[in-house]
Amino acid sequence: MAKELKQLTKRSENYSQWYNDLVTKADLAEQAPVRGCMIIKPYGFAIWEKMKAQLDSMFKEQGVQNAYFPLLIPKSFFAREAEHVKGFAKESAVVTHYRLKTSDDGKDIIVDPDAKLDEELIIRPTSETMIWHTYKNWIHSWRDLPLKLNQWCNVMRWEMRTRPFLRTSEFLWQEGHTAHATAEEANEMARTMLHVYADFVEKWMGVPVIRGVKSPSERFAGANETYTIEAMMQDGKALQSGTSHFLGQNFAKSFDVTYLNKDNKPEYVWASSWGVSTRLMGALIMTHSDDNGLVLPPLLAPIQVVVIPIWKTQEQFDAISAKLKPVVDQLKKAGISVKYDDSDKKRPGFKYADYELKGVPVRLVMGGRDLESNTIEIMRRDTLEKESVSFDGIAERVETLLDEIQTNIFEKAKKFRDEHIFVCNSYDEFKERIKDGGFFLCPWDGTTETEAKIKEETQATIRCIPFDYDQNVEGLKDMVSGKPAVSRVIIARSY
Repeated sequence: MAKELKQLTKRSENYSQWYNDLVTKADLAEQAPVRGCMIIKPYGFAIWEKMKAQLDSMFKEQGVQNAYFPLLIPKSFFAREAEHVKGFAKESAVVTHYRLKTSDDGKDIIVDPDAKLDEELIIRPTSETMIWHTYKNWIHSWRDLPLKLNQWCNVMRWEMRTRPFLRTSEFLWQEGHTAHATAEEANEMARTMLHVYADFVEKWMGVPVIRGVKSPSERFAGANETYTIEAMMQDGKALQSGTSHFLGQNFAKSFDVTYLNKDNKPEYVWASSWGVSTRLMGALIMTHSDDNGLVLPPLLAPIQVVVIPIWKTQEQFDAISAKLKPVVDQLKKAGISVKYDDSDKKRPGFKYADYELKGVPVRLVMGGRDLESNTIEIMRRDTLEKESVSFDGIAERVETLLDEIQTNIFEKAKKFRDEHIFVCNSYDEFKERIKDGGFFLCPWDGTTETEAKIKEETQATIRCIPFDYDQNVEGLKDMVSGKPAVSRVIIARSY
């Protein structure tokens, strides 16, 4: 049974299948009956809940409040922001009727043709139009600004090619929408939230990211600027892990949202929006996990420590439990989530494999010999190292080890990422090396023509103009066109 648990496709053999196997076998999610949708199972949802709780706390530190807006949006709302509609039209699911009925022969359920809606409704792919329609009723004076709201919800984007967590037709996310009196304030909010996302992903998820701004062709539909964090997966591909948008006054003008300034003159409001989704679950899986299963950062692991007693007699079980229970209580008091697995329904080997598969950061095991020698076996999931140590002070040792694991998985991922960032000024070299993955730091002439050619010929895209790299490009030429470069960009294949 233990061997059966570990039968994951190896990453080196088929990375895509390894990922799909892991999502299923680690009990994170499974396919739903509706094409492109997924059922998030309790273990997977527990990870998402931890992400959500931490992010929500960080949002509130920025003065953001939570609200909720409707799932269904009148089609006429979309028609009021042309670029926004253009960006989401192909992915939009439309509700046209409001009632079903039984067929004349009583055998089928059909759409009632007499129950056609007067106006078709869009299942939200994002909520800018609904929210800005609402803001018109809420914003009147400079005293009403800034308005900073967020909602946790689901959205629907009718994807043709889907993969659990990474790209699904329905997914969970948060979307923040803020209104401001000035362009500077709105743009600063967008940049601030990008750094909030980056801090969360790096410090809590242990995933290093590159912060930057999207090229004009990669911007969010209807935005003046789109800021992004880009993470590298173990196959060298990029995963956009969070975006934040400076929307200018586009939505304010489309929905006529104005305020009276301090001089009692009307002005259009300035806006930002920002969001992350259950795609972060995909980033978490693909950045750290191995051929044995998940590797979870302790800060997000539903179970941080599992404690397993091994016994032969009831007397031995009672003695081991009496020894271990105070440690379990001590760890719980320290805010650590602990599972004491004294079930006799599964063999120890099965338990070990199962908890490795699910990425539990620390495993403690005590058997009869350990009881006699006052020792305990401790194993860390990130390196699979285990050792027999003194039982004395084990709770404090575990607390320290969890911190070490959190740091180690970030440093390991960062080392991998940094070793796969390449400076490249030759298009021939780029076309050859991009096949093996990685981030390529290249000079760019700033034209959509060059960007489109790279995408067409290599399936790679400009991920961002990075903030943390020198943007002095004097004397550099675009590797494709040979024209003078205007910036350095990160180019990669992506999910």
